[in-house]
Amino acid sequence: MMFNALVPELDVSDYNKSLDFYIKVLGFVLEYNRSDPSFALLSYGSAQLMIQEQDTGWDSTAPLEHPYGRGVNFQISTNNLKALVDKLKKHHYPIRRDIEETWRKAGDQFVGEIEIHVLDPDGYFLRFSEMIGRKPLVT
Repeated sequence: MMFNALVPELDVSDYNKSLDFYIKVLGFVLEYNRSDPSFALLSYGSAQLMIQEQDTGWDSTAPLEHPYGRGVNFQISTNNLKALVDKLKKHHYPIRRDIEETWRKAGDQFVGEIEIHVLDPDGYFLRFSEMIGRKPLVT
């Protein structure tokens, strides 16, 4: 397995609940895990993230308060956003923002995506997006 150059590690309040959410609800793949503290490396397509049971050990910077991860959102690319939305609805998991088309300026063009917003069990902001195209800037 190749590791991405940047792999976020998220402290979670309930490891088993988070692991269940990422694998069963979202469809992440468990690459490996370990205990003491509970930890997992997960992948979704070419995206990777790690979760670890909250630990107030040597690398803790401050007490965590819900929602975790304030001020950051994780954009995760998917090639079938509709199927992901269907899985979330099947599990009765709340979608913060349902499918919406978004065009953003990127250099000399617009990049189009459809995307949803979801909060994980600890409140980490996840933005799943599917590319729908590119178009030139209109001058």
